[in-house]
Amino acid sequence: MTQNLIDLELSAESLAAIDAALATLETHLTPLLGLDPAARRFLTKMGDKSEAFCRQAVVAFTQNAEVLPRNFDVAAYQRDLAALDLLRPRRQRLDRLQELLEDTEMAVGSDLMNASLEGYAVLKVAGKGAGLDGLRQMLSARFGRGRRETVVAENAPA
Repeated sequence: MTQNLIDLELSAESLAAIDAALATLETHLTPLLGLDPAARRFLTKMGDKSEAFCRQAVVAFTQNAEVLPRNFDVAAYQRDLAALDLLRPRRQRLDRLQELLEDTEMAVGSDLMNASLEGYAVLKVAGKGAGLDGLRQMLSARFGRGRRETVVAENAPA
């Protein structure tokens, strides 16, 4: 094997601990909200400048609650800002782990593909007449091209 980006072995104990930690996260994060793509598209988004605006607004609203409409819940507004401050560092840590998981999965997959291609190339050459024709044919299916049909447009001249 010429490529070995990662040699990863996780013990049964490590996997059990990881699964338990994930179960704990899932249990404690049940109040999180899932949005479908249509709902996401129509929400007002908060970027960096908007966040600064919201942080200034909470001060103004708290100091001038009497001028706001009666149905404006300043306490709920403050709770939302506090929730943002509590969630963000945890999301950032999870984002980092997600990125590491994706990169590790990609590296493991790349190691597997390179080793498979390397081994297949050897089988194609050294495996001839060694009773490996069936195995070689099965592996070659990955590279097989199906017959491509030419699509003729309805209005194309004949």
